[in-house]
Amino acid sequence: MRDFVFHNPTEIIFGQGTLGKIGGKTATFGTKALLVSGRGSLKKLGVYQAAVNSLHQAGVEIVEHAGIQPNPILSHVQKGIALAQKSGIGVIVALGGGSVIDSAKAIAAGALASHDVWGFFKGKKSIKGGLPIIAVPTVAGSGSETNSGMVLTNEATNQKIGIGNRHLFPRIAILDPRVTFSVPPDTTAFGAVDAFSHLLEFYLNREESFSPLQDHYSTGLMRTLMAACETALETPSDYHSRAELMWASSLALNGISTAGLGRVGFPFHLVEHSLSALHNIPHGAGLAAILPGAMAFAARKTPARQALFAAQVFGVAEADQQILAQEGIRLFTKWLQKIAAPTSLADLGLAQKDISALAANTQAQARLWRLSGYPPETVEAILWECLY
Repeated sequence: MRDFVFHNPTEIIFGQGTLGKIGGKTATFGTKALLVSGRGSLKKLGVYQAAVNSLHQAGVEIVEHAGIQPNPILSHVQKGIALAQKSGIGVIVALGGGSVIDSAKAIAAGALASHDVWGFFKGKKSIKGGLPIIAVPTVAGSGSETNSGMVLTNEATNQKIGIGNRHLFPRIAILDPRVTFSVPPDTTAFGAVDAFSHLLEFYLNREESFSPLQDHYSTGLMRTLMAACETALETPSDYHSRAELMWASSLALNGISTAGLGRVGFPFHLVEHSLSALHNIPHGAGLAAILPGAMAFAARKTPARQALFAAQVFGVAEADQQILAQEGIRLFTKWLQKIAAPTSLADLGLAQKDISALAANTQAQARLWRLSGYPPETVEAILWECLY
């Protein structure tokens, strides 16, 4: 195990009825809040009104910034920043999925900056502070509610970039699994895949090879996500499966899974960001489509970790590492198909003609993440593996 520093300052409030705590918790940071949300489904379901009622009862004035879309875009964040600055906002409440929470983080950082927020994503400017954020996830998957990362798409340049900074941790995350009962089946499945991939990335791509504690932590969460997703799809209002999905998603990307692993890589997300940026594909769907092929590509060079994945996640026994690795990929692909997730680029309607542009688009993110082992030709080779 390598040396590490673990720091996660987010206070987590988990359980049934915790949605009603939004107002009181927000009021401790300010009396005027920017309420960041999505495109309206929460209003139909009553979740939005419950949050608004709690805020009003606590004496918090609300300024609304709705309309965040999946794969959130820069121009909408810029409008949110201008609104926050004009309105004298003291705290931000993010009510929605990962896209909403990521947008809230960008607004929180941008509201205190004297330059355009995209400067952070270009690596040209450093985040020196941010408005406090209360994160209330309504979809399990991204884990953004308990980490310091955010992803944003510049629709003018078709670049989807992810960055992290210690000032981006939400102050409080309110996790009420009941608000996810009405999440559609495809969104439930894609969220589970997203959380699974966060664990898988660091399980396969890291400096430290000997890490039994972290291996058991990550594969235990992977198995939990798979089982809970299946149950939630069968019985959408099953509290325990929804609770496990929500908590496992937070645990998958809150810093624990990487502690002691040394330098880790995020190559699957590198490739997927281009799919979302150029074709506006849901993030979890894009990950599902590339994971079997990307894993097969990597297994030919370094089968040991993927063989261990097959043994620890699926309980497969086989002496030959290459055979074991391929069996793990086969079983994982079978699970993706079981939850009706795509398993190839062709499933997303993409073809050979799209590969070159997708590969070229990854390079801005590759430079920021220092993934020097993924030049365009390597990414192209991975994408060819993912095609069918």
